[in-house]
Amino acid sequence: PGVVRDIDGDRFREELDGRMLAEPFRHGKWLLAPLHEPEQRHRPQDPTLIFHFGMTGALDWSSRDDPRDPYDRVVLGFGDRELRFRDVRKLQGVRLASDADGVRDLLDGLGPDAAAVSVGELRDRLRGRRGRLKSTLMNQDIIAGLGNLLVDEILWRARLHPRRKVSDLDDGEVERLHRAMQDVLRRSMRAGHVPTTSRWLTGRRDTDDAPCPRCGRPLQRDRVDGRRTVWCQHCQPA
Repeated sequence: PGVVRDIDGDRFREELDGRMLAEPFRHGKWLLAPLHEPEQRHRPQDPTLIFHFGMTGALDWSSRDDPRDPYDRVVLGFGDRELRFRDVRKLQGVRLASDADGVRDLLDGLGPDAAAVSVGELRDRLRGRRGRLKSTLMNQDIIAGLGNLLVDEILWRARLHPRRKVSDLDDGEVERLHRAMQDVLRRSMRAGHVPTTSRWLTGRRDTDDAPCPRCGRPLQRDRVDGRRTVWCQHCQPA
């Protein structure tokens, strides 16, 4: 309860029992796994299993004999293996779209996926915006998939202040932002998380006296539009 959303547990079991998972795909912060009957392909009328990991969610592929974690909230059995949805805080959870229309309804209004957006598309999405850069990038309706840690890392690498007005960016800065975004996302997806090495801003953000990984000067910490934000005043001038 509180993890499986918009459907009761018994119905959830009935819909999944005996089905197979097709090739999953991602859009923004959503991971979608189409379901199908054995010996068939996924059809528009078939359901799709949908995960949102929030801040603490993860999938673990385990042996059925491996001890379960106290935070394994949903467990899917596959013979002698289990796919376990593990989440401490239960901020989001697992959903089941009944058909292709349900998937479209869920994703309706989201911007393009951040990892796939082109520099031209990014420029178009930002054009005419009046807000601050950080809050704009975190708006899922504009670009889907960027959270707090990712945006701080991207802006630090692009040398852009989180409080910069989007309307003040020139074409060169948008191109720099796009390069940083693609690099950070590519490396984060390869690692399975936002890396926390000492060469990344993310690796320094939780230590109060940690210096900037690039210039060695003290990092700044404040709330920007309600979100905890870390940046380097020297590398990211206002």
